[in-house]
Amino acid sequence: MPFIDSKVSVKTTPEQRTELKERLGQAIALIPGKSESWLMIDLADEQEMYFRGDGQKPTAFICVNIFGDPDRAAFERMTAELTKIYGEVLGIAPDRMYIKYTASHEWGWNGSNF
Repeated sequence: MPFIDSKVSVKTTPEQRTELKERLGQAIALIPGKSESWLMIDLADEQEMYFRGDGQKPTAFICVNIFGDPDRAAFERMTAELTKIYGEVLGIAPDRMYIKYTASHEWGWNGSNF
């Protein structure tokens, strides 16, 4: 039950959103037990974002929410891949991104909790 919540300051094209969706779907498998078949994604673009007092450079804030307890190494691999994806697809520099991870033991779906 992963959810990737992505906010970027740049405008995205339909082609870029499709590429992000596809690449995020592949990347989520870096976290053991996670797959695209349960992945939900929110791609919010054109967000007014300031980082280090600068609102002119492309910026991203990415939250990865998962059910369960993956190890730290999985998050390290995911950070490297997310940095690569957002850099290649949207031209956002690695030092202009924050990536936050949240793991939960309480996750609801289809009228009940896991």
